[in-house]
Amino acid sequence: MTERNVDDLLEKLRGLFSDIVAGDIMVKNVITLSKDRTMWQAKELMRICKISGVPIVDGENRLIGLVSIEDIIVALEGNHITDSVEKHMTKNLITLTPDMDLEVLIEKFNRYRFGRFPVVDLEGKLMGIISKKDIIGAILDKFRLIYVHDTRRTEVLEKNLEWFDRSLISGDYVEKKSADFVFHIDYSEVDMAGVGSAKLKSYLKTRTDDETLVRRVSIACYEAEVNVVIHSGSQGYIYAWYGDNVVRVRVEDHGKGIENVEQAMKEGFSTASDHVREMGFGAGMGLPNMHRYSDKMVVVSEAGKGVVVEMNFYRKGNG
Repeated sequence: MTERNVDDLLEKLRGLFSDIVAGDIMVKNVITLSKDRTMWQAKELMRICKISGVPIVDGENRLIGLVSIEDIIVALEGNHITDSVEKHMTKNLITLTPDMDLEVLIEKFNRYRFGRFPVVDLEGKLMGIISKKDIIGAILDKFRLIYVHDTRRTEVLEKNLEWFDRSLISGDYVEKKSADFVFHIDYSEVDMAGVGSAKLKSYLKTRTDDETLVRRVSIACYEAEVNVVIHSGSQGYIYAWYGDNVVRVRVEDHGKGIENVEQAMKEGFSTASDHVREMGFGAGMGLPNMHRYSDKMVVVSEAGKGVVVEMNFYRKGNG
């Protein structure tokens, strides 16, 4: 893939994965030099470490300049290679801050065409370095998490129903007596997340041969159920009503709630821990997938008071 292809790809992805910020993907163990070192020493350091630039810092790790391969070439041509780096380093640097998100990072790379940028805090102290490779790596890692998430969801929804009957609270538990389907979500059983959605899928198959409808409902319900398990810290319920024209699903809990629903709707945004992500959850596609697979969706939430998600799925030729 050429650099132009990479730039085009990053441009297309810049609006996605808005939760990626510089502080999360920067290389923190940065090789640096002090200003009294020579250009020759900088050249040898870059050769040995196979890097194309060296940040120059003061005694308090504040960034004061940068020596690049181009600076080394100029020093060699001018016979200044034994001079101190302070004389030839680039001083007017474009820097990043650790809170800059993916869209801003890509904009910086596109605008200035540098291979890498230093990341500094508010006091100008060097915190790390970011290259295009680091950005691409972060995006690929996100895609990997989404793949693991989607793969697990498929496996859960395709499992035989009997497998889910082990140590489960009965799906016949009914609180809202008018619902055709009710399932109690036990948030403490993370490995069992998706059981309710699989049961709902099996139930719908007894009512309709519309495979597309069943698939859409089960996927959206899976995402809602997983959100209850990994985010709410509370018990939850799945309710479903099967009608002639529409399947209505309501998933609710009385847990932590969502502080910012609009932010949570962005693809890739997730507050899940690394441990939870590695288990195949928390890819940041929950609410976006619910919205994508349902025909109508309403989310009501308040921090500390739980979440209610209602979704309508219309049958063929309706809605």
